[in-house]
Amino acid sequence: MTKTVEKYLQALKSELSGRDSATIQDALADAEEYLRNALDAARASGSDMNEADALVQIVEQYGTPEETAAAYVEVERRTFPGLGPATAKQSVSPLGRFFGIYADPRAWGGLFYMLIAFVTGVVYFTWAVTGLSLSVSFALFIFGLPVALLFLLSVRGVAWLEGRLVEALLGVRMPRRPLFAPQNVKLLDRIKQLLLDKHIWFSLIYMVTQFVLGVVYFVALVVSFAFTLVGLAIPVAQEFFDIPAITIGGGLFVYLPDWSYPLTVLAAILLWTLTMHAAKFIGQLHGRYAKALLVTE
Repeated sequence: MTKTVEKYLQALKSELSGRDSATIQDALADAEEYLRNALDAARASGSDMNEADALVQIVEQYGTPEETAAAYVEVERRTFPGLGPATAKQSVSPLGRFFGIYADPRAWGGLFYMLIAFVTGVVYFTWAVTGLSLSVSFALFIFGLPVALLFLLSVRGVAWLEGRLVEALLGVRMPRRPLFAPQNVKLLDRIKQLLLDKHIWFSLIYMVTQFVLGVVYFVALVVSFAFTLVGLAIPVAQEFFDIPAITIGGGLFVYLPDWSYPLTVLAAILLWTLTMHAAKFIGQLHGRYAKALLVTE
């Protein structure tokens, strides 16, 4: 029988051993919030029971670690992250599988994520650098502690929001609720806890590297889209608008022969299809990277 919240959480973590790390984080956060809030309510009511006896009654209402773990396993079995399981029939032919990428929601999700990663990367990087600079600069002043606390808490919030974005677009299971933060904790103790929390520092690393990855993703997509658009537009531009395929400095214009039009269009379609495959692969790879840094043990 568990006599402390810590022992309950440890038992719950053991029961969920081998399950998805994001599921474990959600289960521990839910349990800790419920148990600690219930204990605070029991103290406020003036109950003469000690913490161990009060926790026994609370666990009877909430459920044992075994019951809680079984409930979470059942919920995970019935729900799917983000895009859900693939329901489209897989073609047996290589050509069908190649062009079937257009019916794969994970490819479109990865493509959209690569586009917005540039914006989120800029926002994350700016917030991380600004927050760290202000926290260090104000460390000597009394108002520096609240600034540091707010910044570190905001990093947790950004990590949770990014996790929701990753799950929605990339289909990788991420935490669905923020980590529990106890209320009745002194300011210095709260900052000390956050400074020693490696989840905060891993999230900061993610926020900084997201800027670099976002730039790479955005440039790669823009270049691929530009070449695809050019390949599709060359026949129309030459035939109807007399625009050359290639213009070289000095007034040299190069027109492609009519027989090459199908080849340019086919090359453009193949290039964009390969881009879709790459977007799906990069999306799944980025999802694993985000899970490694943004999910606590």
